[in-house]
Amino acid sequence: MKHSAARLAAAGAIALSLAAAGTAARADEFINVLAGGTSGVYYPLGVALSEIYGKGIPGARTQVQATKASVENLNLLQQGKGEIAFTLGDSLKFAWEGNTEAGYPGKLDKLRGIAAIYPNYIQIVASADSGVTSLADLKGKSLSVGAPKSGTELNARAILAAAGMSYSDLGKTEYLPFAESVELIKNRQLDATLQSAGLGVASIRDLATSLKINVVAVPADVVEKVGAPYLAVTIPAGTYDGQTADVATAAVGNFLVTHDGVSDETAYQMTKLMFEHLDQMAAAHAAAKAINVEKALDGMPVPLHPGAERYYKEKGLIK
Repeated sequence: MKHSAARLAAAGAIALSLAAAGTAARADEFINVLAGGTSGVYYPLGVALSEIYGKGIPGARTQVQATKASVENLNLLQQGKGEIAFTLGDSLKFAWEGNTEAGYPGKLDKLRGIAAIYPNYIQIVASADSGVTSLADLKGKSLSVGAPKSGTELNARAILAAAGMSYSDLGKTEYLPFAESVELIKNRQLDATLQSAGLGVASIRDLATSLKINVVAVPADVVEKVGAPYLAVTIPAGTYDGQTADVATAAVGNFLVTHDGVSDETAYQMTKLMFEHLDQMAAAHAAAKAINVEKALDGMPVPLHPGAERYYKEKGLIK
């Protein structure tokens, strides 16, 4: 009997140690959400994701990291310095192709897709005092195009090129985040800013409540010259204070991406929990209202992570 009791005690100790080890392993789960600048759309959505994952994945520790957005996020993912990231579709395509001119050291072959989310609108806004009302009017004016080699700056280059212009046509080119660009316009030190973001981005809302603005159109023929993955869209009247008419512009899809070092289970949970908490995402920023699981695979330029693929198979989106 003593031997049986000893064996039972030993078995119990092993079971407890295994359970403890499992708990420790779950407690070591770390999810770093790579977002963007704090005045953009990625950051509040990143905060929402970190909260969703922190509550929904047992034992997970989460954080959201402010970055220069798309290009930096993808380079960090390739290095294993984040678990999920926001990115623009063209930046993601260039990363998979290894486009060094877009800011990548080579092909980022570890990237794996989670979901297509909402479109980014190319929003060119000028102070009314600048006199800028069209793309041609930007010649000789000062324009902020986002951080160097950011997704926004890649958008700026593409749009200007399609309009038959380049940075050399501008009076001055500034490479600044959204909030800093707005502050310079308020202080009459900058004429215009190009911001690639969801509609109603906080920085432009702030600017529009401070002074009169012109939202500059990107005509459909210019968008057509840029080509895929750009689409011709409309910024509805009233999106910003003082914007009394619809304005034509371009849009590029945003994506959530991970890397192949993230476990299948974690990638599955990250995908599932995001779609199960779209109300929380939309509460963080209205741009998330456009996220739709039925469109989650549209235009994905990198292979899906097997964990995300499992979720879409459960939803019947992949046979």
